[in-house]
Amino acid sequence: MSKFKKKGNKDIPGVNTSALPDIIFMLLFFFMVATTMKEVDMQVDVVKPVADQAIELEDKDNVDFIYIGYPMDASQGTEPRIQLDDMLAPDYTFVSDWKQMKAREGKTPFDIVTSLKVHKDVGMRIVSNVKEELREIDAIKINYSADQRD
Repeated sequence: MSKFKKKGNKDIPGVNTSALPDIIFMLLFFFMVATTMKEVDMQVDVVKPVADQAIELEDKDNVDFIYIGYPMDASQGTEPRIQLDDMLAPDYTFVSDWKQMKAREGKTPFDIVTSLKVHKDVGMRIVSNVKEELREIDAIKINYSADQRD
């Protein structure tokens, strides 16, 4: 006689899902922290020129971006346009007003870097007009964006 009996009909225990909500919330928090939001909806096409020696900006929080390129929408024409945030500027004279509106707490346009992202085929006339408008309000810290050559 045996002391132990074998039961032939054993059920398989269910999967323990008590830790599943914790894992889901950890993933949710990770993606919330690691994801960056798109800042600007591009309305102009910008193909940046290539540079041999380029230095990356260290503090991108104090940078205002001005995009100069050809409109993506054919109804906007074929001439180069200036994009400020999410809007197309009517002309280059609007740049100084926009820059003064963007002044942050306790900072003047002089303290904030202006980065120009210009299409490589755009002529320098529109770029120099924008620079003159920025110079009138003492926004003289200007950066030109370029792609790094491999």
